[in-house]
Amino acid sequence: MVKGNRERDISDGKKQVNGRKRLPEWMRMKMPGGEHYMHVKELVDRHHLHTICTSGNCPNIGECWAAGTATFMILGEICTRACKFCAVKTGKPLPVDEAEAYRLARSIQAMGISHAVITSVDRDDLPDKGAGFWARTIRTLKQEVPELTMEALIPDFDAIPELVRKIIDAAPEVISHNMETVARLTPRIRSRARYSCSLEVIGMVARSGVTSKSGIMLGLGETADEVIRTMDDLLDAGCEVLTLGQYLQPSMEHMPVVEYIHPDQFVRYREIATQKGFKAVESSPLVRSSYHAEKHITVRKDDHGQ
Repeated sequence: MVKGNRERDISDGKKQVNGRKRLPEWMRMKMPGGEHYMHVKELVDRHHLHTICTSGNCPNIGECWAAGTATFMILGEICTRACKFCAVKTGKPLPVDEAEAYRLARSIQAMGISHAVITSVDRDDLPDKGAGFWARTIRTLKQEVPELTMEALIPDFDAIPELVRKIIDAAPEVISHNMETVARLTPRIRSRARYSCSLEVIGMVARSGVTSKSGIMLGLGETADEVIRTMDDLLDAGCEVLTLGQYLQPSMEHMPVVEYIHPDQFVRYREIATQKGFKAVESSPLVRSSYHAEKHITVRKDDHGQ
């Protein structure tokens, strides 16, 4: 059993500001800015694109955009699900915009980036839950930007094999699907997704030969044993890349932070995950699922000594 610094974490977490826990020193972030950041922001606005960087209130937006990278969100910005951790809007989505992939390709070219992370809202309103649009988008980007490599950060598609297969057949270099949290907390914070369903998705990706990746948020009340059990479940499913980061409450309507996990505990989790056999691990308070994503396309090459 691995013990965390609960005394230190909880004492920091007791400090309240307007009913919310005060951020500890290690969670303080710089305001985004800089010439390259403003350039990326202007391109995103001009082409009417959606990014999880803004919709999800990502703490790394300044670092990533200043470096000319971003995680793009397709299929609109309104999700059909209402998960208690997520800052993305929920409601009835607008019709699918078939020109979105071409606008995205033009923006990626203008940014001059070589690796893109693509994600989406859940579209349970569509007959194929958006899987066909996903596949067309990946193929369009490969056609329009041939040198581009991609990570597809996908919804669960209710773990329907033929829908997940559409993404696999489109051949992004990495396919990621986040567990988000441990099994016990899943029904409390995810509106429709099931823990077992997410493991099925990871397993389908892993068996296909595409690099498989997942992530969980910490600080929602999980125990260290539960985090380690989730690692084991992911490894059993074939997951190769793992991300762990601190959950941050987007608003007072969302799930509150139970505790801020100390950076030392994230280091311990990274060591445990690496020892267990994950090929790449990103673990620190400000890590999000797409953090340093460009490194994860080399996982299989490194494994085979290429």
